[in-house]
Amino acid sequence: MTIVAVHGIGNHLSGRSPEQAAAELASQWRLKLQHGFTAAGLGYHRLPALHAAYYAHHIHAAERQAAMPDVLAIDEPEQSIVIDWALALGSPTLKEQQGLMTAPLRQILSWVSRRRNIPIGTVIRLAVQLAGEVRRYLHVPQIRAAARSTVAETIRQARPRVVLAHSLGSVVAYEALHAHPELTVDCFVTLGSPLGLPGGIFDHLVPAPIAERGARPAGVRYWVNLADTGDLVAIPRRLGDRFPVDQHADTPIGRIDFHTFGAYLSTPLTAAAITPFVRNPTIPDQNA
Repeated sequence: MTIVAVHGIGNHLSGRSPEQAAAELASQWRLKLQHGFTAAGLGYHRLPALHAAYYAHHIHAAERQAAMPDVLAIDEPEQSIVIDWALALGSPTLKEQQGLMTAPLRQILSWVSRRRNIPIGTVIRLAVQLAGEVRRYLHVPQIRAAARSTVAETIRQARPRVVLAHSLGSVVAYEALHAHPELTVDCFVTLGSPLGLPGGIFDHLVPAPIAERGARPAGVRYWVNLADTGDLVAIPRRLGDRFPVDQHADTPIGRIDFHTFGAYLSTPLTAAAITPFVRNPTIPDQNA
């Protein structure tokens, strides 16, 4: 039995080959997941092997990592993604203005900072990473194809019972599983997922949503969605409003550590969600 974990934004590891990066992340994530099992009191000390589906080298932009994140780093094609994101968080709309420049964008992010009581630097850094990586994945065809292929190939080789997909990784994994219906997964777990983000992500998914609803990948038998109540990227938190999710749960993780894969893996909810699948082949009763 194996688990495949698919990372989200901001996970490029410089100076490593993709294979080295995947091995390093897998080691870190397995420790986090073990912590979650311990915190849940499940006493499960022999977790299945965990493999990382590492695609960050495809979507990484070196200049973004080298520079201190600032609103100026968000170019014009990315501004609409940030605005859609902020509007989904409830920001007063500035979308009617044409040719939005740095000042209005900074005002929107300042509103998010004040409303959520999160330092403005943290909000800007998240916005720069989110907008850049989402744009490159969704709007640069060769990058999208390469990232999706990498995730699909990792799943094909590992043959996991469970796929844990975080942040943008939930988008990549969702599309990869749709593109390869021959890949079967007992449990697909989306963590801090922006799959349902209006405009910026949801409207660009492949396959395209029908009547405002996304479809379950053919090979996925059970779908769990977990969202931190303070996660700025998990919008909307309840994916069941737009996708055929079987189980949903909110969990408070913390104001600072609100959108890291490690934090999600460490929560007892993640351990509880996958326990039936890593211990035996049964699937939870959907009517329970």
